[in-house]
Amino acid sequence: MLHPTIKDVAKNSKEALILRKNFGAKPYTYPQPVLIIATYDENGTADAMNAAWGGISDDTQISMCLSAEHKTVKNILARGAFTVSMADAAHVTECDYVGIVSANDVPDKLAKAGFHTTKAEFVDAPLIDELPMALECTLVHYDAESCRLTGEIVNVSADERILGENGKIAPGKLDPITFDPVNHTYLKLGAKAGNAFKDGLKLR
Repeated sequence: MLHPTIKDVAKNSKEALILRKNFGAKPYTYPQPVLIIATYDENGTADAMNAAWGGISDDTQISMCLSAEHKTVKNILARGAFTVSMADAAHVTECDYVGIVSANDVPDKLAKAGFHTTKAEFVDAPLIDELPMALECTLVHYDAESCRLTGEIVNVSADERILGENGKIAPGKLDPITFDPVNHTYLKLGAKAGNAFKDGLKLR
């Protein structure tokens, strides 16, 4: 049986490294959520924006990167509350629209998107009727320098049409989308790949 020499190992390692490409410091992660943040302004008008840089940061907290210039941030600081809906495949165009148009310029952009709202039950913020799953949140902290906003999740609201027979949220019915930061596209989530906290036990 032939054993690889140090030279062979070095050669193979070098070849393996060549197969990888370095992109530098980029905000590339998969999947990235498409979060639609909804608020009320000082006049009680509903507004929403699209955010991809966000995620769960504690058991009942969500954190997002939002610049202070956003009308949404101004509304959150004034009202102390907001909702975060999961964008879905059925409303890609509408969800993208609220991300490229600012309420600073188009105050009625939610109406132009064709979205309708209902006041959330637990916080002073709107739920978008067309988007069936949302987090109802209150403001915990906002740092204008880092643009990091943290909210406390008070409630998770889900339309009954996306619930499975077990009463839980069914991802297939929700049909959420993710943001592809490399190619600037929206992707649908795929099929079940495994069981969390279970499949890994096979290797113990």
